Amino acid sequence: MFQQSTRENILIFLLFFLFLFGFMFMEEIKNSAVPLEIPGSLIDLNTIFLSIVLEAFPFLLLGVFVSALIQSFVSEETIKRFTPKKGYIALVPATVMAALFPVCECAIIPVVRRLIKKGMPLHIGVVFLVAAPILNPVVFLSTFYAFRSDMTVVYARMGLGFILAIIIGGIVYTIFKNKNMLKETETHVHTHSHGHENVSKWKLTMYHMSDEFFDTGKFLLFGALLASAFQAFVSREFIASIGTEAWSSSLIMMAFAYLVSLCSEADAFVAVSFQSTFSTASIVAFLVYGPMLDIKNTLMLLAYFKKKFVLTLMAVITVTVFLSILSFQLLFL
Repeated sequence: MFQQSTRENILIFLLFFLFLFGFMFMEEIKNSAVPLEIPGSLIDLNTIFLSIVLEAFPFLLLGVFVSALIQSFVSEETIKRFTPKKGYIALVPATVMAALFPVCECAIIPVVRRLIKKGMPLHIGVVFLVAAPILNPVVFLSTFYAFRSDMTVVYARMGLGFILAIIIGGIVYTIFKNKNMLKETETHVHTHSHGHENVSKWKLTMYHMSDEFFDTGKFLLFGALLASAFQAFVSREFIASIGTEAWSSSLIMMAFAYLVSLCSEADAFVAVSFQSTFSTASIVAFLVYGPMLDIKNTLMLLAYFKKKFVLTLMAVITVTVFLSILSFQLLFL
């Protein structure tokens, strides 16, 4: 299993360097002794892909580093001690606390599971699950950098993320109260056991950072490739036709966010590449929905929580995000 995962990581990052090589030596390839006719769409694909990845990587590195620091130096007991617990009253302070966690949507799930096992209320755990990947400082900085020319997207992402975390947490509390929704059996999905129990915390931080970088980096590369291919090969007329309708374009971008499973610390750089063809509301839908729900965290949720809870949570997130995007479109755009 380890060898297969390592092989996949190597192949994925070799793909990136292949694109980089093609970009740097494009002219030499075209003017070589055996000149190649390279289609313009492939050149566009290469350029868009590299622009997305090179802009996103510094924020991805920052995010995984801070996440690894928390993993190594901050105990669950410390987090639990400062976590509010009382019903609906706890929703707002819990959302504020979640904003301090610079971790992505897959890194937060094992942490929340452990905290719930130690007594954190279910609905507070849900607030952390949906709020931390959107509201944390690294995501804010990456979104600001990507959309600094259009701060509406930045404010909308942060504002809707905060409001929706409270709403979703409240709905979960109404439905489940404090019932135990964790699976009884132990699973080992996305854990980081290296057999280095006796090493220093700084070395452990580096192990966690390398694991998380490869875990999230491959999703960034895959998402950037899909986004650039979509723009390079799909006609502008078709994109324009689906990108202007408020409800349809928002649904399309929500589905795209779910499928590409980008890390929230880098997804803004993929989203900004659609800015000229999709509506602001649909871009915000992509940036809000993806960190809350995608393929990889769905699989992790199903591994850790009961199926009834996961399906209910997925429905609640999807409906509330979609309705909030329509409301945002109606009121502010």
